[in-house]
Amino acid sequence: MWTEHDIEANGLTIHYRRAGNGTTPLVLAHGATDNGGCWRRVAASLADRFAIFAPDARGHGKSSAPAGDYSSGTMATDLAAFIAALGIDRPLVMGHSMGANTTLALVAGWPEIARAAVLEDPVFRLDASAEQEIEARRARMRADFDRRQSETHAEIVAAGKAANPAWHDDEFDAWADAKKRVSAAFLFAGPAPAPFDWRALLPRVRVPVLLVTADAPPSGNGIVTAGAADVAKGICPTLAVAHVSGAGHNIRRERFETFIDRVSPFLASHA
Repeated sequence: MWTEHDIEANGLTIHYRRAGNGTTPLVLAHGATDNGGCWRRVAASLADRFAIFAPDARGHGKSSAPAGDYSSGTMATDLAAFIAALGIDRPLVMGHSMGANTTLALVAGWPEIARAAVLEDPVFRLDASAEQEIEARRARMRADFDRRQSETHAEIVAAGKAANPAWHDDEFDAWADAKKRVSAAFLFAGPAPAPFDWRALLPRVRVPVLLVTADAPPSGNGIVTAGAADVAKGICPTLAVAHVSGAGHNIRRERFETFIDRVSPFLASHA
């Protein structure tokens, strides 16, 4: 299904996957420790309607892994340069988690670059626990990285299946491959960046945005609470919310059909 390529952009070699035979471009931005290959099921579902581009972010997959800054602003600059280098004309952009943060920073900072955006459970937090949670998550990812250096692909797949019984079997090969390929430069990039300032970015957004949310604590591990979603809607008049019940942070992996049902009409209406 995929073809794989490399392109130079923003001083990096960015590896990306290309799929689909539609006319409207769709750029997919993955989450932390994933890579572009983790969008495979989504790409297969949308390939007849869109021209799909799934890059590996810096420090992930087969893209360059420089030392230094891995903030959302830097990754948004990478993504803008990637879109420009390929000459992609006003794509739709969809991101998950870290990639959703990148997507928001992209459409806020480059108002003319995209026609619409989908944010799958970005890091929209309301309270002061955000900084502590970011550091705790970085610590968990670092521990996982150290452990996985000695694990085989099959062992990582088996652990993933045990931890995520709601995921489809087709998710795990790409997910496990991504865990082996994530770089130490990303995970050990120095102090944690400042909490993602989504409330400062949203007023700068001019394009339609679909915020896809899941069940937040205590019923689930989604990040965006109903309160945060309401704040986002109040700040950004072009933002709509689609909630997927029964899903956690990995919404598309846990409730794939519902996720596609939520995002497909939005994508089609802005194609």
